[in-house]
Amino acid sequence: MANRHLGRTIALQSLFEWDFHRGQKSIDAILDHHIGVFEEKKFHDGDFTRDLVHHVLELQSELDTMITHYAPDWPLQNITIVDRNALRIGLYELRVDTAIPPKVAINEAIELAKTFGGEASGKFVNGVLGSVYRDMEKEHHPKLSAPTPTPTTN
Repeated sequence: MANRHLGRTIALQSLFEWDFHRGQKSIDAILDHHIGVFEEKKFHDGDFTRDLVHHVLELQSELDTMITHYAPDWPLQNITIVDRNALRIGLYELRVDTAIPPKVAINEAIELAKTFGGEASGKFVNGVLGSVYRDMEKEHHPKLSAPTPTPTTN
């Protein structure tokens, strides 16, 4: 498993645990635990994972508003915790993080949903993020016109 993919997996697991406990557990304690488990197995991208989780939580309200807009038939609290957090990660990387190419953001979020979610999770996440991407194209979102950064280990 590529280091960045593993980082996203740890981010999803950490956000899942944080969300499951309704934000009552320290995200830093959760991250320390999950990253610690994988550092023993030679995971060296804890900073990427921490940054991803903290950015997602900083922008959670905006990300949740986007989810609600693009999945109007699904109240946020009715979306599974896995799907909700895979979407948060995907939306953050798709719309905000300039270091992550849009297609990588979408594909990684879909893979997280398929791996950890239910039978329809991958399709659901794909549908939401695909709609966001199409709207980004229509609005000429600056991230889509920016030069693609040199690929890193995703």
